[in-house]
Amino acid sequence: MAIINEVTCARCDRKYSGVRSRCPYCGARRIGRGKYSEDSDNAKGKMLICVLIIGVFAVASGILLFSTPNEANAGSSDNPAIHDPIDDEPDEPSLVVDTPPPQETPEPTPVVQQEVLSVQIQYEGRPLRWENEFSLQKGRTLDITAKVEPVTLEADVTWEGTNEEVFEFTNVPGVANAVRVHGIEVGTARIIARAGDKEHVVTVRITN
Repeated sequence: MAIINEVTCARCDRKYSGVRSRCPYCGARRIGRGKYSEDSDNAKGKMLICVLIIGVFAVASGILLFSTPNEANAGSSDNPAIHDPIDDEPDEPSLVVDTPPPQETPEPTPVVQQEVLSVQIQYEGRPLRWENEFSLQKGRTLDITAKVEPVTLEADVTWEGTNEEVFEFTNVPGVANAVRVHGIEVGTARIIARAGDKEHVVTVRITN
């Protein structure tokens, strides 16, 4: 079955290709479409070939239409050379805060409470001639001090007199734990020096 139709020359009745405008045998010009031979067979052959070509193109188009997106997606996921732009973004550096180690609070040093061991009334920095008494003439004065043991203990000393009509006492300026005794009237009375829970009692005799 020929795809290209043949025509019959009107002059020499020979057949030649329908693409020619003149007969190659006698040179007669083809008038119009010429005199075609086997028109029915050629027309059927052309129609069949066209249908086959259209069917092939339709099938090929369908295959390409349904297979191309899947292959593109598969290629994008399997190909290591293709990267997701989101994955290429650098990770934000994590903020690291240096937490200082907890400081240990030192335990307070226990304060040792010192106790007064003794209180002793003295005269001019030395013990009294008689341990628990001394004499003083009426109208005279005498400075006495209280020595507290231990000496490192800063204890407050308080003084007390038992009879203000016999003698009186006042603090000595600039001297710690010292008083000045002044004889007023002949007689006997006691003077007491206290520090903490300790005390020293001395008898004071006022004479003429």
